[in-house]
Amino acid sequence: MQRSRVHRVGGLLLGLSLIVAACGDDDDDDTGDTASVETEAPDATSADTGGPDTTAGTETTEGGADTTTAATGEPGEPGALEGMKGTTPMPPELSQEFRDRLATTPSGANLTDYNYAAESYDAVMLIALAAEAAGTDGSALAAEIVNVSREGEACSTFAECVELVRAGTDINYEGVSGPNDLNGNGEPLSGTYGVLQFGPDNRIDESLTRNVSAQAPESAIVDITPVGVEREGDGVLKIGSLLPQTGDLAFLGPPEFAGVELAIAEINEAGGVLGNPVEYAAGDSGDDKSDTANRTVDRLINQENVDAIIGAAATGVTLNVIDTITQAGVIQFSPANTGVALTEKEDNGLYFRNAPPDSLQGPVIADLVLEDGAETAYILARDDAYGNGLADVIETVLNDSGVEVLNKVIYDPAASSFDSEVNDIKAADPDAIVLIGFNESSKILRTMVEQGIGPRNKLVYGSDGNMGNALGEDFDAGR
Repeated sequence: MQRSRVHRVGGLLLGLSLIVAACGDDDDDDTGDTASVETEAPDATSADTGGPDTTAGTETTEGGADTTTAATGEPGEPGALEGMKGTTPMPPELSQEFRDRLATTPSGANLTDYNYAAESYDAVMLIALAAEAAGTDGSALAAEIVNVSREGEACSTFAECVELVRAGTDINYEGVSGPNDLNGNGEPLSGTYGVLQFGPDNRIDESLTRNVSAQAPESAIVDITPVGVEREGDGVLKIGSLLPQTGDLAFLGPPEFAGVELAIAEINEAGGVLGNPVEYAAGDSGDDKSDTANRTVDRLINQENVDAIIGAAATGVTLNVIDTITQAGVIQFSPANTGVALTEKEDNGLYFRNAPPDSLQGPVIADLVLEDGAETAYILARDDAYGNGLADVIETVLNDSGVEVLNKVIYDPAASSFDSEVNDIKAADPDAIVLIGFNESSKILRTMVEQGIGPRNKLVYGSDGNMGNALGEDFDAGR
């Protein structure tokens, strides 16, 4: 029988108070202020459902860690990452039909990861529908983004939704990424996550992917933030992108760009917005170690005259540019920001995200640790807004649930070596290791494997910043 997970995340949407229900079987008594979280049963025909099979192959623990075989960490070694689990926001079923549509875009021809493609697509759709509802591409359209995401008549395509909007009907856009019901502060009230697991080829084994969801309590709901900057539109909705072509999250770029491109193409095929085709200007965000994002934002606002910017992917990058964007009266809508630091950030009512905040993801990761029976854990997280915020949430939930957090170490992602951090983990000898990082995770995992504390020997968990086939590719290549 599949376990049914129950969480109520309070919170970090309104502070740092988390209530997580106890783990148990379906017939356990639920306690506390909780909302149910569904775990989908396996589906052999879907790449995004199914429970992990932890018994086939080598001798494993419940979480998939090989207790007998050590890996050497040599580049290309098969199976060194096998058993590593982690989460990423993911629709319950990312259909093959949607993947095929993504493949028709300039950025989607050779996708190997689909992280945040659906969220990017839906972000564009919400902006376009809000512009129709507001009758403008100016900053006033921001006041309609939350409204078109919830509570009205359900619709799922631009053609269907825009017809309802033009008829004066309130709509509830149900997107490819899920309900997209936004809180008044512009972030999701719920999240659906894929629990991913690496297979023996050091790639995500899609047959083991399953979905779980988390819901914020009603007490987290806030009023819509008023738009604080007035910027007039010109009748032509123009969207810019601030997404990673380079930098630590470059593996997220192709699916995100593809999602934006597909949405704009389909909107224009349906007649565009405000009687005109939507225009598009692409841009690189880089990462928070470079000035790329600032240069891109300057170009998008001052030369391209965009009305909205999709991005950034990294919370740290968004924190570097959000004031510039929103003070100019331009909408910023991220498909991938999860950092809790953005929940209460002043934004003139112009910042939105449809990736669920880490106040929801953190308890899901912690629940994986609990589910696999760990009694002690070690958290290793990159030093930025994303890493610090998610690490704090996971630490709080684990401690409150009876798992002893032996240490929480924040590392410099630009370090040339992670020997010291890994040696400390080995000395602590935890049951579980939670690694919150970006592309530097490959180097950390290589050192862990070399020290005999990789996924074959320990329960190892990742998050949306590193859980993807790009991690396996980097590991195999020795990067």
